[in-house]
Amino acid sequence: MPPSPRPSRARARTRRAVAAGVVVVAGVGTFFIIKGGGPSEKDTVVTFARAWNAGDYAAMRAQTTGDVQDRYSARAFAARYRAAAGTATAIRVTAGTPHDEGDGQWVVPVTVTTRAFGAVSRRVALHVVKDGDARHIAWTPSLVFPGLAAGETLRRTTTMPERADLLARDGTPLAQGQQRVSALGATAQAIVGALGPIPETYKARAQQLGYPSDAQVGISGLERTFDERLAGMPGGQLRAGVRLLADRVPRKAAPVRTTIAPKVEEAAVTALAGRLGGVVAIRPQTGEILAAAGIGFSGLQPPGSTFKIITATAALANGVAKPSDTFPVKTAATLEGVELQNANGESCGGTLAESFALSCNSVFAPLGAKLGAEKLVTTAEAFGFNQPTGITGAATASIPPADEIGDDLAVGSSAIGQGRVQATALQMGIVAATIGRRGRRPDVTLDPDRWKGSAPTHAATSAKVARQVEKFMLGVVRYGTGKSAAIPDVKVAGKTGTAELKSTQACKPDPENPESCPPEQQQDTTDTDAWFAAYAPAGEGHPRIAVGMLLVGAGAGGDTAAPAARQVLLAGLKNG
Repeated sequence: MPPSPRPSRARARTRRAVAAGVVVVAGVGTFFIIKGGGPSEKDTVVTFARAWNAGDYAAMRAQTTGDVQDRYSARAFAARYRAAAGTATAIRVTAGTPHDEGDGQWVVPVTVTTRAFGAVSRRVALHVVKDGDARHIAWTPSLVFPGLAAGETLRRTTTMPERADLLARDGTPLAQGQQRVSALGATAQAIVGALGPIPETYKARAQQLGYPSDAQVGISGLERTFDERLAGMPGGQLRAGVRLLADRVPRKAAPVRTTIAPKVEEAAVTALAGRLGGVVAIRPQTGEILAAAGIGFSGLQPPGSTFKIITATAALANGVAKPSDTFPVKTAATLEGVELQNANGESCGGTLAESFALSCNSVFAPLGAKLGAEKLVTTAEAFGFNQPTGITGAATASIPPADEIGDDLAVGSSAIGQGRVQATALQMGIVAATIGRRGRRPDVTLDPDRWKGSAPTHAATSAKVARQVEKFMLGVVRYGTGKSAAIPDVKVAGKTGTAELKSTQACKPDPENPESCPPEQQQDTTDTDAWFAAYAPAGEGHPRIAVGMLLVGAGAGGDTAAPAARQVLLAGLKNG
């Protein structure tokens, strides 16, 4: 059987007539049409103009003739308007009151406010015709933009102004002029970032903003974060075919001030000392990022024992452990028949505070398994895991969903910051700041004008639990693995981390019994990330500086990351 023929245009119009209030009654070989009321010409034009104001292209198309709707699908119709708006860098459209010119001719004053060319104002002529029993607009493609004539194409040429200056929080220039120079040298370079060709993922937005295709845009660091503010207003010419519709010269933007504190940034660069890693310093009360260097925003690595801040919080909040609990002194814990050793096979245990200060995997891995994946993940997410930080280009710290983590061994490994847990120095700085702010996680920013006073915060845990964890963190620096971060007369609360990159079952060889530790399980200190997360001063709930420090493949956190972070803490206390 041959396929059914496509409904004729006449039938389609008949259906539209029914929708417009015309009742069609089928007789034998005859159609009897009983007319109902239809919209007036003015209703049609006013509806079209109002829909244009609202950017409702479907409602605009509904006011056009059946022939137009047959020729242009809803998607194709909208695409023509969007393309014109993109070319013109349109911000908004203002269609005024229609005027009746007689004989179905209407004129609507339309102003398109554009980013690159200012306001473009023209009178748009609409021709309204009888369409079945209704009145609809005989639409043509030239109606996508005011001032276009039949057969003309809207096109533009644009140029960029000189990029605006980037400033530190105190007004010190971080990047100036076309060469993006700064008297701060390497200190500024560590945070400013780079310019480059428009990335594929940014091209649609750049086209909307009026950037020429060969524009240089921010692709990293502060240049990327503040790209639109630094770029200024492009300028150039907007044409209908060869006719000029509008033009404007490019306009340089005002200098952009950031939250970066030069002395703290200098300390961060010095502390990193050219090593692969990242450091971020935060002012906890305001959420302002005072410094960032290396891969502080982007470097995702297993956070190791710094994650025990979260595990301890979850255990205390859920009644799985109490500060007065004691644990056996052991070198390892066994979960699912597998040993999880303490760093370097050391023996530790005792009170929960002592186990935290000495970073006992033998205590916290079983504690995590007892806590369970669901409570562990919920607490991690309350501290900001699995959520964007709000900083452009920053990676998102992650922990798998509870139902995907696995058995007790996997949960225990996650509880000590191994397994599939991933974090950045920025995220662990936020974790430290959250404890310092009595369990309130602050939003972070590089823009000093984003909010006034304190940063918006989110509840991560109770103030009572945060104070208990703070005591644990004070012990880390006073007598535990983070003693090298101690500052005279300042209460520093911190947590070290030594994240194993290949295996959580490393062991230390025994010279008298080499077979007790096979080579493939021997710990290589260059195969561990060194971490430190801290804040100061502790004790009052109003710390002035929080730091997250990561050194990739640099050994133990207490040996390398803690003393490096100390430099940044000192600078933040003096200059933050």
